[in-house]
Amino acid sequence: MIKGMHAMYYTPKADEARAFVRDKLGFPCSDVGDGWLIFDVPEADLGFHPSEGETTHDISFYCEDIHATVAELKEKGVEFLAEVEDQGFGQVTYFAMPGGLKVMLYEPRYTKGGGA
Repeated sequence: MIKGMHAMYYTPKADEARAFVRDKLGFPCSDVGDGWLIFDVPEADLGFHPSEGETTHDISFYCEDIHATVAELKEKGVEFLAEVEDQGFGQVTYFAMPGGLKVMLYEPRYTKGGGA
């Protein structure tokens, strides 16, 4: 049975991105050898969105209070690329990670565990 989900970012600045996630976002991690860090993320969800013929994927982070989270991350030196904006499904902004990665952070309006 499926036990979890593994997600990957691909970047030429992998070492810097790993340090960012460890030091700025504060995720606990395990060094599985040669500095290769695998991060323990607190929880996850998975969605499928329609597209205009393009197949792609995206990894984002969510939080309970976007304004408090943005303030906390800015204090740690995280660069935000946009103001917080209402996107319907929640409040959304984007921040930069090493290697040219643009990452969405959002405060969802939906509740998990609602059933289908």
